[in-house]
Amino acid sequence: MIRALLIFLAWTTLYASCALQAAEPRQLPSEQDKARTVYIFHQPIVMLQAKFGLTTPEERVLRIRQTLRSLHEDDISQPVQITPVKRYNQQGRLFTINGKVLMLLTEGDLDEGDDLTLDQAAQRVLVRLDEQRTSLKDQYSSSYLAIATVKTVAATFALGVLFYGAFKSWKRVKRYFEGRVSQRKGLIPAKWRELVGAVEGYLYGLLMILLGIAAFYVWLSWIFLLYPWTRVWGESLGDWSIGVIQKIALSIVSAFPGLLIVLIIFLLTAFILKLLKILLARVESGKLTVPGLHPETVGATRKLISVMVWLFALSAAYPFLPGANSLAFKGISVFFGLMLTLGSAGVMNHAMSGLVLTYSRALRKGDVIRIGDNEGLVNEVGMLATKILTRENYIVTVPNAVVVSGKITNLSAQNPGSGVNLTTSVTIGYDTPWRQVHAMLELAAKRTQGIDPSTPPLVRQLNLMDWYIAYELQVKLRVGESLAGVKSELHSHIQDVFNEFNVQIMSPNFVNQPEGAVMVARDNWFAAPATQPEKPS
Repeated sequence: MIRALLIFLAWTTLYASCALQAAEPRQLPSEQDKARTVYIFHQPIVMLQAKFGLTTPEERVLRIRQTLRSLHEDDISQPVQITPVKRYNQQGRLFTINGKVLMLLTEGDLDEGDDLTLDQAAQRVLVRLDEQRTSLKDQYSSSYLAIATVKTVAATFALGVLFYGAFKSWKRVKRYFEGRVSQRKGLIPAKWRELVGAVEGYLYGLLMILLGIAAFYVWLSWIFLLYPWTRVWGESLGDWSIGVIQKIALSIVSAFPGLLIVLIIFLLTAFILKLLKILLARVESGKLTVPGLHPETVGATRKLISVMVWLFALSAAYPFLPGANSLAFKGISVFFGLMLTLGSAGVMNHAMSGLVLTYSRALRKGDVIRIGDNEGLVNEVGMLATKILTRENYIVTVPNAVVVSGKITNLSAQNPGSGVNLTTSVTIGYDTPWRQVHAMLELAAKRTQGIDPSTPPLVRQLNLMDWYIAYELQVKLRVGESLAGVKSELHSHIQDVFNEFNVQIMSPNFVNQPEGAVMVARDNWFAAPATQPEKPS
């Protein structure tokens, strides 16, 4: 009873779509062709096309299906036989098994495109029927099922041992490389280890996972092939894996010409950039002069040219990249384009401002500048911002767009390679001789250590105010001296000198008119430390 049920399940596995082959079935069947095709175990046997009276080909297939359901194990053990007959005024071949009629193949069932005779078509159908019958006879025996079950258990045990061995080997490899990391050994630099850790162990674990998936796939396919009810699944898995491997191999081979072109493009790009680097290095060192290109702008020019050349190379190589025309590549391109569109407005403003600063040569690294309330040494002129080291030893980061939109005072641009100019001012009343004030300021400058003695100090009278005079002292610092430090020392000496000569540093304001005129007598015009110039003889 059980065997009869198994036979019934096997022979009733009909009408499933799969790749069609042989003379009669279609290579690309339509739904109507599938309805006219006899399938056994999802394999096409024959496609019927002739109509006898009111019996359509679809009805003939249904009758054949009923006949197959009625077969028993004794019937399957007998070979399929072909008997020439003439039915419905047509030559035909009658297929029988153990005296039971299976189907009738007539000349009307043949396809003219197959270019087969009736006997040739019948022999092909016979071969396919015998393959399925022999397979059923061999596999539906008790001994075969027992052997298949033993094979299944053995394969499952082997798969479990493989999984266990892979896990244990991964743990051992992981411990080994963790020990290597703790001993600071290995090919990967130690500073990278903080980020990647024992990456070798993780890579080995990934390899074991991939091998485990492949082993499970092979095990599942093999188990399915052992039993007739699941054989079609096993064959599908096998065909799918072979098809995937073939597609991958074909894709790799077909990608070689494009990859070769991409490699040539990038090699040419690297060669061109190498030549440009040599040329720009000569310009930066002053050995070569190029109109419009200055040594201080060579760094930014090199970066711009590199970006432009690489973008051009990427544009030229893009069509030759594998999968460049796929929807995935197009989606990634749209995604990055959207990101750049939404996020680059402010960034590009600062970047273009940085280029303006670089090519206008308004400032460079090492200059002493004043931007708004910030005064100090330029520490970095970046693509997006400029960093200033102030006298308090703070780093002030000013966005390039802010720098360009405001006023930049460069205190060292006129003296490249030498000290910067330092200015300070005092206001003294009209009762102090201006010559004496000039002399005292110059004396204070001479006493200051950080001032360059080769450049004499310069004193200016900037304004004649209502009650006092505004004096300005300008000196030149030594190379490398701190602007804030020298300025503090200079102020100290100015106070000392004015105290030595009993001159108060004040800006008087009168509420009432003084009784006497606030003026300097002629005899006091050259009060110390001022000296009267010699009269020409």
